[in-house]
Formats: sequence, C-alpha cells, structure tokens
Amino acid sequence: MPDYTIKDLLRLEVAPALGCTEPVAVALGAAAAASLLGGRAPESVRVWVDPNIFKNGMSVLIPGTGGLFGLDLAAALGALGGDPTRRLEVLDSVDEQLVARARKLLNEKKVSVDLLEEIGLKIKVEVKAGDQTGEAVITRSHDNISSLKLNGRRVKSGFTSTGGFGPQKVNLAELEEWLATRSLDEMIEMLDGLDQDDLDFIEHGVNFNLRLAEYGLKFGPGLGLGKCLDRLVRQKLMCRDMAAAARILTSAAADARMAGIKLPAMSSAGSGNHGLTATLPIWAARDFIQCSSVEVLRAIALSHVLTAYVKIQTGRLSAICGCSVAAGAGATGGIAYLLGGDSRQVAGAVNNLIQDLAGVICDGAKTGCAFKLATAAGSAVQSALLALQGVQVLQTEGIVGDSMENTARNLGMLSVEGMRYADHTILRILTTKLAPPE
Repeated sequence: MPDYTIKDLLRLEVAPALGCTEPVAVALGAAAAASLLGGRAPESVRVWVDPNIFKNGMSVLIPGTGGLFGLDLAAALGALGGDPTRRLEVLDSVDEQLVARARKLLNEKKVSVDLLEEIGLKIKVEVKAGDQTGEAVITRSHDNISSLKLNGRRVKSGFTSTGGFGPQKVNLAELEEWLATRSLDEMIEMLDGLDQDDLDFIEHGVNFNLRLAEYGLKFGPGLGLGKCLDRLVRQKLMCRDMAAAARILTSAAADARMAGIKLPAMSSAGSGNHGLTATLPIWAARDFIQCSSVEVLRAIALSHVLTAYVKIQTGRLSAICGCSVAAGAGATGGIAYLLGGDSRQVAGAVNNLIQDLAGVICDGAKTGCAFKLATAAGSAVQSALLALQGVQVLQTEGIVGDSMENTARNLGMLSVEGMRYADHTILRILTTKLAPPE
C-alpha cells in the first residue's frame, strides 16, 4: 500500500457542507438520480436509508426552507432542483419556489422514505418520470455516489468525489485503511508535508466555520446556547477563559448550523459539526497564547488527521457522538500541539478527552447538538491543559489503552460492538416520539 500525504487526507476528509450532512446526502442522492432523467420533471421519489442516516435526518432543519425538516423534504428538494456537482452543497439552490414545489410533491404522497435493516452508511434513491427511473446509491461517506443506474442499467458517474480541493488521486477507503495503521508520531510527521495551498485551504475552512459562529453570536438562532454563554460572560456570571471562549465560539456555530442557516460549514470526516469542533476550539485558544497563524493552521491540520483517525475506529455513523469523541479528540490533540506539547502530551490529551466523553450518545442531529459541541470544546481545552501539566489518565483505567492508538481502538470496539443495541433503542425512542397519537 502506498504512503499517502496530508494533502490526500484534506482532499477526501475535509469539504464544504451546506446543512446537516445526513439530509444533504439524501438530497445529493436524489439530485444525482434525477440528473439521469434527461431533463424530465421528477414525478415521484423513493428513498431507502440506513438507521443512522434516518436518525440524524429526522429533526434537523434544512437550510433555505424557513424552518422545515425531514428526509422526505430533502429528497424532494434534491430531485427537483439540486445540483449534484455541488456535492455536499447540493442544496445551495433552495429558494421559496423550490420549497413550494417540493412540498407539493410531498402533499401528493409522491415521496417515501423507507428504513434499511443493514448498519453502515447507505442511501438509495429512485426518482421516476414517466417510464424513466433514475437510481443513485451512496455508501461509506456522505458524498460517495457508488452507483448510478438508468432503468436498471448501470451508467458512469459524472460526479467525481473531489473532497476538499483539487483532482481526486486516491480512494477514501484505501486512505482510511492506511491511516488506521499509522502511529501518532507518524500522524504528526505528516504535517511536514503541508504546503501553502494546504494552509490556505485550512484557513478557508476556518473562515467558513467562523461565519457560522458570528451569525450564532449575533442572532442566537436554534438553541441560542452560544449567545447565552457569551451573555453570561458579559454579565460577569462566567469568566472568559480559554475553555469558555472555545465553548462559546463552537456552540454558536452549532446553533446557526442546526437551525438551518444558509451558510456552509467546513466538514471533517463527513460531518459539518465535526468540522466545527475540530477547528473552532483551536481558533479560540490562539487568543490566549503566543503563536503564529501558520502554527494555528498546522494544529488544525493535526486535528483533522486525528478526527479522521478516531472516526475510522468508531465508524462513520454510530451511537456514540462523534462530535464529542472524534472531533473532540482532534481538537484537544491540536490544542496540545499548539501549546508546544510533544507526542506524549498530545496522546495524553486525547486519552483524557476520551476518558471524559466516551459515554456521550448520538441521539440524532438537532439544535440540542450545540450542548454537546460546547461540552466537547470545553473538554478539549481542559484535557490539553491538564495533559501538559502531567495530568494524564493511566492505562490501567477504563477503556484507556497503553497508547492513544489503542485507546481509539478500544473506543471503536465500544462503538461498533458494544453500542449496536443502543443505536436501535435510540431509534425506537425517536420514532415513537414522531408516531401520531392513538
């Protein structure tokens, strides 16, 4: 297997995403299927999704819809007006007219969403117009269109998955298989390969996420947690230390994103909220220390690498909150690195955070995710600061291993094997809540 570079990882694991990536992925599949119909107007849409896509797409608001939600609506929007070449920004074209057309299709009972039994990221969409049927299948990652068919016959995809920037050179599955075998020292060494284009791309992503945070702080959308925390600081009921600054900035961005504000996030490991957690706590920390812009961007690059690494262990979607343990691990590792920590201290920070947050569940994407991102951001700062002071969880305790890598593998075992039934239970609770009263 060849060696991959930091540029390869950024290209495939970091990308702009407009809206929560689960309904966006459904919209992308619908848009790709509809694109095969030769310009005919879609007459019906049928969607199949795995349980985790279903869970995460149930309640989160869709950008540009004025506060509407639902995987059926996302599918209709994608089929009627989505641009599949925009990948995770497929819904950038949403306006009032498109929403009205999509709602009409829903009211006519022309859109259905069915639940697949299998676990693992999978979306299948069929879009029909007359005697033509377009089909798209998305697997493994939210923008990986693995199959396209017209009337049952496979056709070549014109939508190459470019991820972050530049032409695709490597396969995501191969890169993740390679990354899963890297040591922490090797991951840190990858940063030496960063060039100016990479740094510019990382900074571009930070600016995306900062715009969401600025909107959240200004208007308090969604849960309004970030704005509330900022107000508590102004009222001198809280102190704006490094941890509080990270919590405020990160939760404000989550408020805006989960409220469906039409601003893209720069995602990490397939999730916009992961991207917020992986970048904004590090950006907040820079105001409390002496560091250069390049050092901050290198720390964020390491955060993306660590986020992807932990996410490979836990699975792309699971019952464990990836924003907490995967992106949180990335953020704390990046902060420890930015503060001058060596690989032992970076590992200690990651172990501290996983010990702290391993039990946080994912119960679907929603405005309440701002709480979890705030917790992850605060723990990321705390875990890094403590690790640098020699406070590191011992390998004899809990799921923490004798290395950061083994801790991540233990977390993956907990996520993939131990939480399988928890995921079904969470889904049953959520679907019961949505069921009409008897």
